Amino acid sequence: MISQDENSIRDVAALDLLLSEPDEPTIRSLAAVQGDILVLGVGGKMGPTLARTARRASDAAGISRRVIGVARFSSPQLEKQLNSWGVETIRCDLLDRRALAALSDAPNIIYMAGMKFGSTGQESLTWAMNSFLPGLICERFPKSRIAAFSTGNVYGLSPIAKAGSCEADSLNPVGEYAMSCLGRERMFEHFSRTLSIPVSIIRLNYATELRYGVLVDIAQRVFSGQPVSLSMGYLNAIWQGDANAMSLQSLAFASSPPFVINIAGAELLSVREMAQEFSARFQKPVQFEGVEAPDALLSNSHKSRQHFGPPRVSLEKMLDYIADWTIRGGETLAKPTHFENRDGRF
Repeated sequence: MISQDENSIRDVAALDLLLSEPDEPTIRSLAAVQGDILVLGVGGKMGPTLARTARRASDAAGISRRVIGVARFSSPQLEKQLNSWGVETIRCDLLDRRALAALSDAPNIIYMAGMKFGSTGQESLTWAMNSFLPGLICERFPKSRIAAFSTGNVYGLSPIAKAGSCEADSLNPVGEYAMSCLGRERMFEHFSRTLSIPVSIIRLNYATELRYGVLVDIAQRVFSGQPVSLSMGYLNAIWQGDANAMSLQSLAFASSPPFVINIAGAELLSVREMAQEFSARFQKPVQFEGVEAPDALLSNSHKSRQHFGPPRVSLEKMLDYIADWTIRGGETLAKPTHFENRDGRF
C-alpha cells in the first residue's frame, strides 16, 4: 500500500512502482470486467503506468488476461520497459486504417490517443487525432467496452465562486485544441448511441506526478527563481496514481449513452498559495507576475468521489514529494503544462 509516512520517493523506478499500485476498488473492478485490455496511445505521459496498474490489478485479482499497449513507440526503451512489466506491446499508427484493422479484437479499450502540445500550427492533425480517430476506433471495435480520455478544457473557464464545472454543465471550449476534444467526445457519444457501445468519458484535470504536472511547473519556477504567473489563478491537481485507478474503474460504469465523469483533485487550489507552499519548503522567496482572474479552468470532482472514493494521495503529500524531488534534482519530462494559458493555445 502507499505509505503516508515517507515524504521522499527514491528514484524513477520507485516512482513508477508507486504510480502503478492498484488499490482494492481497482482490483475488484477489474476482476468484474471480463476479457483483455487494449490501451490505445499507451506511449503518453500517463499511459505506461496506467497499463502497468491494469496488469498489477489483474494479477492481484487472479484474472488471466492480456494487457496490450498500442503506440508508435518512437522510444524502443519504453516498449522494453512495458514488456518487463508484463504489458504486451504493438507498434501501430492508429490513423493508418490497415494497421488499425490488423489489431486484435479486445473486449476492453482504454483510449488515450490524442494531441495537445504542438497543436497550435498543426490544427488539421490535431482535429484528425482528437476528432476523426475516435470514429475510426468505434467502427473498428463496435463490440468493445471503451474508457475514453477527455479533458476539463471542454468546459472552458468558470467562475471561481462556482467551485468547478460539473458533468451536466454546458460546454464552452476555448481554442481549437479544446474544440477538437469536444469533437472527440461527440464522436464517442454518437457511436455509443448508434452502435450501443458502452463508453465512459473521462474528463481529466490535471494528473500530476514528480516528472511533470501543474504542481511541478510551479515548484520549478519557485526553485529556479522565475516568476509564477497568476493569469490562471486557480487549478485542480490529482496524483497520477489515483487518476490511473479511477480511470480503470470507470470501465465498469461504461454505458450507452456514455457515462461522463470528471477526474480531478478534491480541492480548488490557489496558484499563489501553492507557490508559497513550495517557497516555504525550499526556503526561497517567490515572485509573482499578473493578478488572478475571477474565472479559471476548474472541474468539480464530487461525482468521482461518490463513485471511486477520495484520492489516496493527499495534496500535502504531493507537495512534499514534489518539493523533495525538485531539491534532489530528480528527472523531469521537460514538458510544461502551460496551465497559465487562457486562450486555449498549446
